Amino acid sequence: MKKKTTGLILLVLLLLLGTLAGCGEKKEEVSEYYIYYLDKDKTKNVAVGFEPKASDTENMIKEMLEALTKDTDSPDYQKVLPEDVHINEWKLENAQLYLYFNNDYGELDNIVEVLSRAAIVRTLTQLEGVDCISFYVGDSPLIDNNGNPVGLMTAESFVENPGEQINAIMSSEITLYFSNENGTKLVPEVREVHYSSNISMEKLVMEQLLKGPDEDGLRAAIPQGTKLVNVSVLDGVCFVNLDEGFLNQNYEIAEPIVIYSIVDSLVELPNVNKVQISVNGDSNKIYRESYDLSVMYDRNLDYLDNGAQAEEEQKEENKEDAGD
Repeated sequence: MKKKTTGLILLVLLLLLGTLAGCGEKKEEVSEYYIYYLDKDKTKNVAVGFEPKASDTENMIKEMLEALTKDTDSPDYQKVLPEDVHINEWKLENAQLYLYFNNDYGELDNIVEVLSRAAIVRTLTQLEGVDCISFYVGDSPLIDNNGNPVGLMTAESFVENPGEQINAIMSSEITLYFSNENGTKLVPEVREVHYSSNISMEKLVMEQLLKGPDEDGLRAAIPQGTKLVNVSVLDGVCFVNLDEGFLNQNYEIAEPIVIYSIVDSLVELPNVNKVQISVNGDSNKIYRESYDLSVMYDRNLDYLDNGAQAEEEQKEENKEDAGD
C-alpha cells in the first residue's frame, strides 16, 4: 500500500510540474486538469481532479471559474472565495488572462487572499493559451502589502510545502530564538526534534516556540497561553496566524523581543524570507505601541545578546568565505 501511495504522489507531482510555464512559454499537453481549492483550515491548496466538458479555452475558463467559486461537498476542502467576493468580468488577450474582482476582494485577510490567488492562478494556467494572469480589484491592479502592483502571475509565482500526504518520522535540527531572563535580548537555542513528515517545518518551528525553551536562563517571548491558529508559506513569506492569547501582554518581555523571536526563528528556514503575523486572521493591528502587524518583517539580529550576535556574525562570514 505504501508503494502505491508513493507512486501516486510522484505521478501527481509530475503532472503538476508539467503545468508550470513562464509567460509566453509553450505548455506540455496534459490529459487531466485540477481545480485547486483551500483546505478546511485555510492553510494550503488542495488539488482535485477535474474533467471539463468543453474543449476550447474560453469555455474551459468559464467551467473552472465556476468550479473555483462553487460550494464543495467535501469536508476536507472548500471554494476559494467567500460569498461576497465575485469576479465581475474577465478577458483573455494574447495568452494573458485578466480577472476583475469586486471591491470586497480587497477585504480578504492576507493569508486567505494569497492562498486564494495561488489556487486561481494554479488552476487556470493549466490551460493551453493561458500563460499569465493579472488580478484587478475594481478597475485597479491588485497591490501587495507594500503598495506595489502584484503584476503578472504564473503557477511558478507560488511555492508551497510538498509532501503533506507522506507519513514518516523525520529528524531535524532547528534554531529557535527565546528571550533572556531580563526580557531584553534574544538568545538562540539549537534543538534537535523528531516529527512526522506530514507537519510543515514552519508549523514545527511555531509549535516548538510556543512550547518554550529547554535551556536554563531563557524564557519564552510569546505570551503564555497563545495558540497557533494556522501557518503557511507562499512565495517566501510565512503567514503566522495566532489566537487572541498573543495580545495578553507580558511587559517583562520587550515588544521587539516578542516579534523577532517569531520572525528570526522562522527566517532560519530556507524557504522563508519574511514573516507576517496576524491575530485570528486580522493583521490590521498595532502590537502594543509600535509594531504594525500588516508589515512583513525581515530577519533582524540587532536584538541578539552579545555572545550570540558574535556567533551569528561569524557564521555569516564563514558562509561568505565558503562561497568565494
